[in-house]
Amino acid sequence: MEGEAPNIKKWVVLYPIYINSKKTIAEGRRISVGKACENPNCVEIGDSCKYLKLPCAIEIDKAYPRDFMQIGRVRVLLKRDDGSLYNPAIASTLFKWSGVLSSPWK
Repeated sequence: MEGEAPNIKKWVVLYPIYINSKKTIAEGRRISVGKACENPNCVEIGDSCKYLKLPCAIEIDKAYPRDFMQIGRVRVLLKRDDGSLYNPAIASTLFKWSGVLSSPWK
């Protein structure tokens, strides 16, 4: 796999609207208002992923399907091909967010 580009199509997709405290659940927010932040953008999410040492790919040219004005998304690699967590140090945090990160449309 050395020298090959990673297949990011299978990575978890995070739209900033998922954690936007100003949005309702009907508008796309997936976590409680208390845990959400105000008007996040994909660059901030990407910086957070890099801080947590998770591989990520920022896609500025993509839009949220329900609201095309919400531009940008981040693809994050949480698990390796063998099923092990990419960063086991944050495993408990990932389990807390598992409802946010799992998508019913896979």
